[in-house]
Amino acid sequence: MMMVNNSTHEFERLLGKAALALWSDLPRDVQENLFETAAAGDVIIRNHLASYLHDHHPKTAHPALNLAQSAERSSL
Repeated sequence: MMMVNNSTHEFERLLGKAALALWSDLPRDVQENLFETAAAGDVIIRNHLASYLHDHHPKTAHPALNLAQSAERSSL
């Protein structure tokens, strides 16, 4: 049973690593589904994960913020 448990954790780690590597290329609905599944109702994890994704993957920034930032840049 220990071998299965270790394999499961390793597969979860590998899939998580792959999801992060491909995050910016994933459709928004897939990103949201993965995010909601990962956060699983934990507000603290949700906030930390959101911050991480926003800092490392610009595509995950909220659409309204992207529009405001674009407008701000074009006014410079």
